[in-house]
Amino acid sequence: MRIGIDLGGSKIEIIALDPSGQELVRRRVATPQGDYSATLHAIAGLVYGVETELGREGTIGIGTPGAISHATGRLKNSNSVCMNGQPVLDDLQQLLGRTIRIQNDANCFALSEAVDGAGAGAGVVFGVIIGTGVGGGIVVNGKVLTGPNAIAGEWGHNSLPWPLPEELPGHPCYCGKSGCVETWLSGPGMARHHAQRLGATWDAPRIITRAAQGDVACEQTLVEYEDRLARALAQVINILDPDVIVLGGGMSNIARLYENVPQQWGRYVFSDQVDTRLVQHQHGDSSGVRGAAWLWD
Repeated sequence: MRIGIDLGGSKIEIIALDPSGQELVRRRVATPQGDYSATLHAIAGLVYGVETELGREGTIGIGTPGAISHATGRLKNSNSVCMNGQPVLDDLQQLLGRTIRIQNDANCFALSEAVDGAGAGAGVVFGVIIGTGVGGGIVVNGKVLTGPNAIAGEWGHNSLPWPLPEELPGHPCYCGKSGCVETWLSGPGMARHHAQRLGATWDAPRIITRAAQGDVACEQTLVEYEDRLARALAQVINILDPDVIVLGGGMSNIARLYENVPQQWGRYVFSDQVDTRLVQHQHGDSSGVRGAAWLWD
């Protein structure tokens, strides 16, 4: 039995899968806010509860924002700031008394979709999360590519490629740079751009709905968004050349992206033909927790 845990800023979710990948049980609890010790004990409580209910132990994989630093062995880059700088993996292994595997949540998303989701059977899968932020993960032949700095796939903190004059110098990013892909392609990024153009402080879902209803200004915002997504993904294709790119996160629910973006990225990809497929997630918001369980495949 495989157990996966998705450690989020607002909730902690656990899933147990049988050897074929079928879901046995799923539970979630609120994440203790600002309390490192309470968060660890909440995870342990979920594990023990599921194992007691099913009458057996399982392997444990955890997906979390950020990554374990290879230099310090501590968590870095997490938006749950109380976890940063903490020996999360060591402390959980001691608390649960067994070996645990931990990966970035976008890596877990990519792994889930590569194993038995929208990217199943593909050799190289680039999993993209575009929601309140922008993240990514890479799976090659069924294995997560982490990299020596534990940041493989972090395309959201590269500059938007082939910028137009009006896109320079770009918006400030929380990482300390300006013009990052995340500042343009996240939901808040779309909303900010629309507000700067028109002064309308609408969130991304409203802009998308209004575009579908024929609002010319919202349609223009969405057309510009599609071009930026095409540019950003073309840069990934030029470097990684994946078989498939799987989109997840709230912005992945824009149905027109899957036709419009591939029609445009050929202008930027260094090839006479682009065979990379752009597809929507299959497991939705379950992908992260499923991918954490598959870390033990």
